[in-house]
Formats: sequence, C-alpha cells, structure tokens
Amino acid sequence: MTVIEGSTALVTGGRRGLGRAFTAELLARGAKKVYATARTPDTSEDPRVEVLALDVTDDASVAALAARADDVDIVFNNAGVLYPAPLLSADLALIRDTFETNVLGPLRIAQAFAPVLAARGGGALVDIHSLLSWGAGAGAYGASKAALWSLTNSLRLELAAQGTQVVGVHLGFADTEMVAAVPVDKIPPAEVARAVLDGVERGDHEVLVDDATRALKAALSGPVDDLAVLGRR
Repeated sequence: MTVIEGSTALVTGGRRGLGRAFTAELLARGAKKVYATARTPDTSEDPRVEVLALDVTDDASVAALAARADDVDIVFNNAGVLYPAPLLSADLALIRDTFETNVLGPLRIAQAFAPVLAARGGGALVDIHSLLSWGAGAGAYGASKAALWSLTNSLRLELAAQGTQVVGVHLGFADTEMVAAVPVDKIPPAEVARAVLDGVERGDHEVLVDDATRALKAALSGPVDDLAVLGRR
C-alpha cells in the first residue's frame, strides 16, 4: 500500500487532460511535490509542481528526467497518443509512433525509474490503460493499450521483489481533449483521478474506473465477437 501524503510523484503528460487531474488530486491528498512533464514545458503557479520536458520516445530524454527526478515515490505513466484510423488504411508511420509512445514509452519510464523507486522503498508505478485494452475496433490505439496491459502485468511480477506496487488502470472515455471528437458519454477527469488514487492507497493492482470497463472485462470469458467496442457502425 502506497502512502500519498508527503510523497513525491511523477506524472507524464501531466499538464493537460487526465495528467492534470492526477496532479491536482495528488496535491489535494497531501503530496509534497509533483513533477509534471510535457513535450513543450510551461510553468506552474503552484510551487509544489515542477514542470519538466519529456519525450517518452527518446531514450536520452527519459534518462535526463530520471536523473533530475531522483526523489520520486510514485510514477504515473499517463502520456499517450491517439491517431484514429482503421488498421488496414492507417499510415504505418503513425502506427509505429503509437507503439513507440503508448508501449515503449511507458517501458522506458519503468526501466529508468525502477532503481529510483527501489531506493525510495518501493513506491508505486501506475500505468494508464483503457477499456480498449480488451475491446476491438480501436485500431492501433487499442492494440497499443492491449500491449501495455500485458507489459504492466509482467512488470508487476518483476518489480515485486523490490516492493513496488504496480497498478493497471482501465477506463472508458474521459472528458479530455484527446477524445473530444468521439461521440460517447465521458467521465470527468477528476472522477477518474479520485478512483485511481483510492486504488493506489488501498494497495490495489488493478483499477476499473467505470461500469462499461467492468462489463467489458467480464466479457473476456465469452465469445470474441462480444468484445467489439468501436468496430460496429
């Protein structure tokens, strides 16, 4: 179980959308400092928030971040990209970028910060997945989230020896800029952040934020045709 009060946290993609909500909720629960990253960093009026540059697809950028933020207790792998296109017609360059960002990016962060978390007594690594980790019809984005889910489950085993809590978060569509054009009901980011941090503090290994996500996970034991989320029009 991870204690948030008095902790130092890192939130990748922490300046907008879900990342901004995670940052705010961490501070509301007593975190003493949050490193919030962005590809193009700005400044924060809150002295508890330090904004740092990060490109999760760049090894040197990740290494520089780990060297600077060497006092972190909780890491949120939140940064991601979404290029909406069917797999058969998608630009392969964008598919590669999707996997570089959504899969290899979190792995780079995990590799770089595992020693930092170990030195701090274990801490927590939180990976943001999606209900699309299990659902068909979301092209490269869904495939990348499925890969990240598998990666997270393996990291949980590998990091257990150093006492690191690894949390996989699945949710439907949060009300963020990334999915503004998707015509579905959306979850307020603050609600997502509260659910995730409740799970972190309970010591959970998985957080299913909403009913749609819980229903889709339950469908995994049934026919694969029941897993179509966005594929049917």
